[in-house]
Amino acid sequence: MDKTTADAAALERARWQDDADAPDMPDEPVETPAAWYAVFIFSLALMMNFVDRGVINLLVEPIKQDLAVSDTQISLLVGFAFVLFQIFVGLPLARLVDTRSRRVILGLSIAGWSGMTAVCGLCQTYGQLFLARIGSGIGEAANGPATFSMLSDLFPKHRLPRAIAVMQLGYATGQGFSLLLGGLAFAWLSMYAPFDAGIFGELKAWQMTFILIGVPGLILALLMTTVKEPKRHGQIKSATRTAPRALPVREVARFLHSNGRTYYPLFIGMGLKTVLSFGYITWIPAFYIRTFDWTPRMVGLVQGAIMLVVVPIALFTGSFLAEYWAKKGRDDANMRVVLLATWAAVPFSVLYPLMPTDWMAVIMVAFFYFFAMMVPGSQNAAMQVVSPNQMRGQVMALYLFVFNIIGFGMGPTVVALFTDYIFGDPSDLKYAMALAASIIGPIAGLLFWYGLKPYARSVAKAREWS
Repeated sequence: MDKTTADAAALERARWQDDADAPDMPDEPVETPAAWYAVFIFSLALMMNFVDRGVINLLVEPIKQDLAVSDTQISLLVGFAFVLFQIFVGLPLARLVDTRSRRVILGLSIAGWSGMTAVCGLCQTYGQLFLARIGSGIGEAANGPATFSMLSDLFPKHRLPRAIAVMQLGYATGQGFSLLLGGLAFAWLSMYAPFDAGIFGELKAWQMTFILIGVPGLILALLMTTVKEPKRHGQIKSATRTAPRALPVREVARFLHSNGRTYYPLFIGMGLKTVLSFGYITWIPAFYIRTFDWTPRMVGLVQGAIMLVVVPIALFTGSFLAEYWAKKGRDDANMRVVLLATWAAVPFSVLYPLMPTDWMAVIMVAFFYFFAMMVPGSQNAAMQVVSPNQMRGQVMALYLFVFNIIGFGMGPTVVALFTDYIFGDPSDLKYAMALAASIIGPIAGLLFWYGLKPYARSVAKAREWS
């Protein structure tokens, strides 16, 4: 370690010496300007990820009309198609993340999902669009494992929730811009559609919106060349210290199972919580259109504004709360934030679809987003803190598989099935949303409560690693 790095490490430790309960900091990275620059690039990538992923939510009604499909078919297009093959490519890519250049993998991932989003705009049938959405999901498979693995090697553990919260601003802006800019783009393109695309035939406004949204990500992929690959920290003692070693899958599985009381509640609880979050995100535009006769442009402006204003405040509230509890010596700091915010979000998620006026619904959904979005910084930091470096990519890939299959894949479909087969009328979407929230939210909260103490024990054990 050179003098500059040693001095920075000493200053970082001195910052914690006023608190007798401050955590130990063995083999930890030092916070630098280069680390925050990487967070900025990761945030841009996450923004483009959710712009590309989320714009389809605003286009549900025109797609449904043009392709003559049901709510259930739309839900499969939005969720299940996107995550269908992620496990088959996600785990092999995650093993590369644990041993190879993460920035190269991430750059190729950005280019892949952005290109396939643009291809969605050239599709003329439901089957073609389904396959293009599969391609977008495959392209996105390496994003989470590579990003979070690099972050854990760029920041000390007590700063990780804050760094992830800053990066998650990309989620807020991505969701917001997918609605705000997507709505404006769709309204503008609708004035000139259909477009003659030569061999691709005539393109409707929703198709051109996909193309317009997808192309900028190809430029962003080039920016990954400006991010430095960080040194790996937090390897278990049995591993070589000269180079990362790819651990066998069975060894990763054995580690997860032996720490199952920590990982299983976190995996399954976050999957169920995401069913609620993504189920709502998918159907919120259709809810406003069907219940209050809003236009897609109006939905985009209002929901986009909520995402851009409320979500950043929520992200930093959650990260600062986790950091406060960590300074007080609570090993369960990250998990405690997840538990608190999950339970606080439940009543708003149940009540908001049932509001008698549109603006009462807007206020309630803003509170729902606030509590729901206190969680991402802490939940992702929680996963990194208790996972050894040599398997962080693979653990995150498995976690994201559960997150995506249960949450992103099933979330839109659960609400759609309730609408189609329990209530039987598209105008009853609001009741389907309320019913889903009243069942799923409390179950997720109970799982996090069950895993709170085991998680704290795993954090304490992780401090023993070299």
